Amino acid sequence: MSTLAARKAEIRRTALSARDLLDPDTRGEASASIAQALLAMPQLRAAKLVAGYWPIRSEVDPRPAMTELAASGARLALPHVTPDGLVFREWTPGAPLVRGNFGLSEPDPALPEVAPDALLVPLAAFDRSGRRLGYGRGYYDGAIARLSEGRTLLTVGICFAAQEVPEVPVEPHDRSLSAIVTEAGSLALEDSHG
Repeated sequence: MSTLAARKAEIRRTALSARDLLDPDTRGEASASIAQALLAMPQLRAAKLVAGYWPIRSEVDPRPAMTELAASGARLALPHVTPDGLVFREWTPGAPLVRGNFGLSEPDPALPEVAPDALLVPLAAFDRSGRRLGYGRGYYDGAIARLSEGRTLLTVGICFAAQEVPEVPVEPHDRSLSAIVTEAGSLALEDSHG
């Protein structure tokens, strides 16, 4: 493992441990605050097709915000991990999900792929400069690169404030985000996807 990869792995472990140490009530309250902050974002409200995710372990739960966005007329999508990377398939609240890789709940793989114009991105860690650290497989980096080709893509990282770290090291393939939202506030970043 390279020195940079080892640093990223250690930062990821530390941030995810901090997230796991939050008690369930605190996580629930923070997720509700994050949902309200997401719903207050005009750019997200304007998106026609929003990709969220089904939370695992101690992740922020974006489902309340997704349900509200759907009630306001947005179409929704969820990620599906394939051998070629992350793709998105349309999903409606209440539609059945299937068990995917890594214990994920995913939409039916028979559904067609869609190209969301906004992504809610789960994070392992972030810093004040807006750099993000994912789970280490590069799925969202690849999806952001592909979906932002030739068009504007809104990418909103969501995580708990406890996951903030002093500095996230970056590599050329790491993709920045349009914004990062925690229960402590939002970090609006320069959008580099359009």
